[in-house]
Amino acid sequence: MISVSLCMIVKNEEAVLERCLKNAGKFADEIIIVDTGSDDKTKKIAQGYTDKIYDFPWRDDFSAARNYALDQGSGDYLMWLDADDVVPEESIRRIRALKEKLPPDTDVVMTPYAVEFDEQGKAVFSYYRERIVKNRRNLRFKGKVHEAIPISGKIFYADIPVEHRKMKWEDSWRNLRIYQKMEKNGETMDSRSLYYYGRELLFHGQYKKGKEIFHRFLEREDGWLENRIDATRQMAYCCYGLKQEENALKALLCGLAYDVPRGETCCDLGRHFFDRGKYEEAIYWYKQALHAKKASRSGAFIQEDCYGFLPAISLCVIYDRLGQKEEAKKYNDLAGTFHPFSPYYLQNKVYFEKGHGVGAKQTA
Repeated sequence: MISVSLCMIVKNEEAVLERCLKNAGKFADEIIIVDTGSDDKTKKIAQGYTDKIYDFPWRDDFSAARNYALDQGSGDYLMWLDADDVVPEESIRRIRALKEKLPPDTDVVMTPYAVEFDEQGKAVFSYYRERIVKNRRNLRFKGKVHEAIPISGKIFYADIPVEHRKMKWEDSWRNLRIYQKMEKNGETMDSRSLYYYGRELLFHGQYKKGKEIFHRFLEREDGWLENRIDATRQMAYCCYGLKQEENALKALLCGLAYDVPRGETCCDLGRHFFDRGKYEEAIYWYKQALHAKKASRSGAFIQEDCYGFLPAISLCVIYDRLGQKEEAKKYNDLAGTFHPFSPYYLQNKVYFEKGHGVGAKQTA
């Protein structure tokens, strides 16, 4: 059986830390807590679960802090979690089983990371992350923000979901400030940093600068495929924000050059034509989304609704507007198989049963 050291960085996490550590203690052989400047009860809570608590001065570099935590781990393998992560009971059971059967030559264990959930608690946005790595110095985080461990060696995929369950509002400008500081200081940004810098700019409504950064990222040849595909979507959103609709469409279409269309891109194209009343084009792309390639294990951001509910409910609305009620009802029924408690599906169901009303409803 392998031993696993859980290595965490924390700061002012008194609201969530015990929730995380209570479950972590059921599978971790060692818990390492690195505090980057808490002034609440975070360290006191941690003391109830481990005596291996360290201080690390914060210097606007997540990788530096995380790698310091990893360096303290003595287990065969090192695992990371954020304080507001939750390891469900079933995942705890699977980690225990993994410790018994993990092939000894495994270097990296990839597991699903669920970060958004529907009204029933089902994950609707997830992606695979390098969650557990062999205790070797060459397996360390890189990147000051949106840090990741470049994977190498033998990779093992495990269906052990970790859920990111926030309970407090964080400083949403922190990451953008770090990237802006890097740019101001003339620091070289690798392709991953450019991609995430662009996402931060878009999130904060800085569309012109965001478009520029995404363009710089896409011009590079070393960008990861899934990031390149997603960057075309993010650039399109910047163009929409700048009222450049034609450029937005061109950006989305550029994403088709990298691989077979992803459901996310198909839905964006469907929405583009839907919003402009071009229903035949919208129908084409939403139907493509229903059969699109889902790169689940690639590490790509997966928006589950783009492969089922969203195109189905959108097709329902389009066919209703075209006066094709039976076809519209068929797609609303399909949407219900994905989200049976969705208010949009339920409202549409009543509408079709009564045969009258204001028309089928779609998500925002």
